[in-house]
Amino acid sequence: MKLLLFRYFLFFFGLTCFGLGSATAVQVQFLGLHPWDVLNVALFDKFGFTIGTWSVLCGFILLIISFVVDRKYINIGTFLNALLIGPIMDFFLRSGWLPQATDSLLLNIGILLMGVTITGIGGGVYVAAGIGAGPRDGFMLSLSDKTGLSVSRARMLVESVVLVIGFFLGGPVFIASFLYTFVQSPIFQLSLKAMRTLMHILESKQTMNVQG
Repeated sequence: MKLLLFRYFLFFFGLTCFGLGSATAVQVQFLGLHPWDVLNVALFDKFGFTIGTWSVLCGFILLIISFVVDRKYINIGTFLNALLIGPIMDFFLRSGWLPQATDSLLLNIGILLMGVTITGIGGGVYVAAGIGAGPRDGFMLSLSDKTGLSVSRARMLVESVVLVIGFFLGGPVFIASFLYTFVQSPIFQLSLKAMRTLMHILESKQTMNVQG
């Protein structure tokens, strides 16, 4: 029971970090954003609502598609991810706590890297919690299964399409939009590995306590 509660704590902590990192990057969006955030910002600029609201709506559209195509990657964590990351982003964007863009390119790059780092750590943490994949990850996994593409190629395909749509809608596409995968993915992998190691240690201790 304690381990399950800790898993949910990690999951929500990871989602919070993910939303915080994404919101931080939005502060310097003129440097470029992750493809999904490019789309969310473009939809916000064009139709209103909030960036977080569009994140939720896009997440649920993907969730519905995944539900029709292949339900095996949909669980409670998928719904929580789709529902919460957008409002968390909106909370931080409205909080006044985030660093603001400056006239210094180096400082702005630093703000962007901070956002990318926090997002990567958060992603690794919530995935390691084992509560479930997010709607975007689930969609890409389903696409990989149905098409025979590797997960990385499925991700590149989906995010390229999303980036093009976001660009034509007027989203903030710039150099950083093409560098996210190379910067954020290694951070995500390190975070995921560290958290999975921690979970393995805790599971082993729990098993020993039960057997004892």
